[in-house]
Amino acid sequence: MRTIPIVPSTASHSPTVSPPRGGGERSEPSPSGGLTVAAPPPPSASPRPTTEVPFIAQRRRFTAEYKLRVVRAAEACHGQGEIGALLRRERIYSSLLSTWRAQHKRGALAALSDVRRGRRPATAEARENERLRQELAVVGQRLKYAELVIEVQKKVSELLGICLSPPPLVGLES
Repeated sequence: MRTIPIVPSTASHSPTVSPPRGGGERSEPSPSGGLTVAAPPPPSASPRPTTEVPFIAQRRRFTAEYKLRVVRAAEACHGQGEIGALLRRERIYSSLLSTWRAQHKRGALAALSDVRRGRRPATAEARENERLRQELAVVGQRLKYAELVIEVQKKVSELLGICLSPPPLVGLES
């Protein structure tokens, strides 16, 4: 085993090298101030299993049928330790089972039914209203463009001295 001395970075100390020592490994510093460094363990023949936890845990979601099945299985347990075995097998906590039981008492499968979260789907009337709003916006933009073209035509006719008479309105008699 080889010892590597730890030398402070001050100018007053001169670097020293300790002679190699025999014997077992030591965790305390050597008399010369150096620590003993152990050789790395030899690589094992079989790789170690990874023990890392997944980076992002995902929340479990239980369907209404699954909840009802677990509640009924818990009701069927009569022996000592059967409910604990059920909870371990299904990998759920007892508090979750008691919550599902309370929901089952209040309204059976209706309380356990899956509730969809988020925005409600639009009705046919709401979809039609949105389509009409978009169409109105497009027509409004086209109208602004047409009015701008008419204004430009008026200015050009004034500059050239051309008299523009308004077109006769068809269907309106005054």
